[in-house]
Amino acid sequence: MKVAIITGADGGMGFEETRAVAQAGYHTIMACYSPKLAEPKCRQLIEETGNSHIEVIGLDLASLQSVNHFAGQIRDRFTEVHLLMNNAGTMETGRHITVDGLERTASVNYVGPYLLTRLLLPLMKAGARIVNMASCVYLLGKLDFPEFFEKGRKGAFWRIPVYSNTKLAITLFTMSLAKKVKEKGITVNAVDPGVVNTGIIRMQMFFDPITDLVFRPLIRTPRQGADTAIHLLLDNDVTGQTGTFNRSRKIINIGEKYTNHRQMEDLWKQTEQIVLPFLNSELLDM
Repeated sequence: MKVAIITGADGGMGFEETRAVAQAGYHTIMACYSPKLAEPKCRQLIEETGNSHIEVIGLDLASLQSVNHFAGQIRDRFTEVHLLMNNAGTMETGRHITVDGLERTASVNYVGPYLLTRLLLPLMKAGARIVNMASCVYLLGKLDFPEFFEKGRKGAFWRIPVYSNTKLAITLFTMSLAKKVKEKGITVNAVDPGVVNTGIIRMQMFFDPITDLVFRPLIRTPRQGADTAIHLLLDNDVTGQTGTFNRSRKIINIGEKYTNHRQMEDLWKQTEQIVLPFLNSELLDM
């Protein structure tokens, strides 16, 4: 049975992505921050889909040791991973530093998924698909080093620019990795779900309750937001498609500025240095 891994699988879009791959017959790993909260949803999906091969494994993307431990469990149990959906994300409302000395948004949205993908790549063969959750706000992103990793951005913390910076980073990672693994037949694509009615949208300013009432009914449902990701994970007509940015089931031309971004190589090298303690000799040659 083929293996699929979905991070943040108990959240809105993650839950829909998990349902889709489970219905497609995959042994589905729900990689979740809180396994206790995810277990009831896992049981729900087993009942709904009739697929008994759905399980929850804990994963905290704000801890590189947790990412390493999760990947170790996967390597110990499975010989191959066919689908990896880097879905989990956060938009922190304040600056929080992880045990690894990283700003939490940067860790959860970028460095954690980067390390997870790197650790699982040896289990991926031709035909494997990696899909990264990006966003159109990559256009607002700006990468200053080392501030991006340590504080999210230069200057005071502001959640929208910090979130945008992480989405630029995951987009550049997608384009860079796609080039590196293309000859192996592994595809890597990014998806912009649009504005989706999930818990990541937090309304906290004094006017936010009114904004919440007016705004949320107009935005996409989790199933609508997950649709393009599911398309990239499962559909035959995207077989071989790689290094693309997608929205509403269409490839979006993001231009040379981003497909060959001037900071792409520097971002890769600096991230490699951060995750180096968790990479063995097999993983270093990329």
